[in-house]
Amino acid sequence: MHRFLITILLSLLVVGPSFAAKERPVLPLGSLLPDFKLPAVDGRDYSPADFATAKVFVIVFTCNHCPTAQAYEGRLKKLVTEYQPKGVAFLAINPNHADAVRLDEMGYTDLGDTFAEMKIRAAHQGYNFPYADDGPTQAIAEKFGAIATPHVFIFDATHRLRFQGRIDDSEREDLIKHRDTQDAIEALLAGHEPAVTSTAVFGCSLKWREKTEDNQRWREKVAKEPVALTRVDAAALQELRANVGTGKLRLINVWATWCGPCVSEFDELIEHNLRFRHRDFELVTLAAQFPDEEPKVLKFLQTHQASTRNLIFGTTDKYALMAALDPEWKGALPHTLLIGADGKILYRETGSIDFLALRRVIFPALNALAPWPGLSPTK
Repeated sequence: MHRFLITILLSLLVVGPSFAAKERPVLPLGSLLPDFKLPAVDGRDYSPADFATAKVFVIVFTCNHCPTAQAYEGRLKKLVTEYQPKGVAFLAINPNHADAVRLDEMGYTDLGDTFAEMKIRAAHQGYNFPYADDGPTQAIAEKFGAIATPHVFIFDATHRLRFQGRIDDSEREDLIKHRDTQDAIEALLAGHEPAVTSTAVFGCSLKWREKTEDNQRWREKVAKEPVALTRVDAAALQELRANVGTGKLRLINVWATWCGPCVSEFDELIEHNLRFRHRDFELVTLAAQFPDEEPKVLKFLQTHQASTRNLIFGTTDKYALMAALDPEWKGALPHTLLIGADGKILYRETGSIDFLALRRVIFPALNALAPWPGLSPTK
């Protein structure tokens, strides 16, 4: 458990930019709203002029992949619902350079931080605020000195910065004692100075573009991991399907080197292993080929850097092996099963995988087994 917490805490940043190549100071209180023009998921470009009549203007640096940012989505939507009718404007900005986000940093999300994925998340979560992308240049995040996601900056009617910091003091709503963003909005609407004008922030570190090099080094490292292939019989496949005592989700993909859809999606499948393997998750590939084809299968796996648990049919009776793994499988490839820690099938797909749909099953199932540290154990 301690190692698990350390892994997560190292991937989260509490107070400042961890891997930044240069200092990025936080925008000083009293500063005029920096100029910007950013594309948003609703098809519009936003600039300060779009918020010229707002009594209070709230900018929140947030993103898709960060579990802390996700924990605050509902609260942000509530703030918009309550205060937009009172003349408060909101703008969410994704500051992350998408290529700088490592796959193992996305083990707590269904979506990364590309603009296309921003559109999907905004629609799926029902965002009631504009969501803009600063990731390609990060010019606005640099001007603001944004530290983590989420990070709030609140401006008054003259577009002067009056508050910067957190939304509140706990990801777990039942532990909140100070609602700093709400209190600052209330004060400014009443014409008063906020009692608290600056706080520390907690969340995932910004993924600055220079971290792309770190991502590449990590990719090169995992590409050197050993690749092996093991023959299995019917009894082993029955045991694999039962998934007894592992305490993990088990994703089984049945494929073949001669199956076009299998080959075309294989790299993305391996990326899902890299994405979730540090959690209670195991990917198993099963080549539905004859034992004497093992060299060909192994070469393919090595070429595609499949450092997963890789199996191949160990006998020539394919139908017996098919029945042992999944009696409902009619034999078409690819065939994919996601099995819960209790042995129940959570996802079954014959044919190409809908990876977003699959992640939306994996993600909550993993959280049910072991919530990330900021999530309430009761949820």
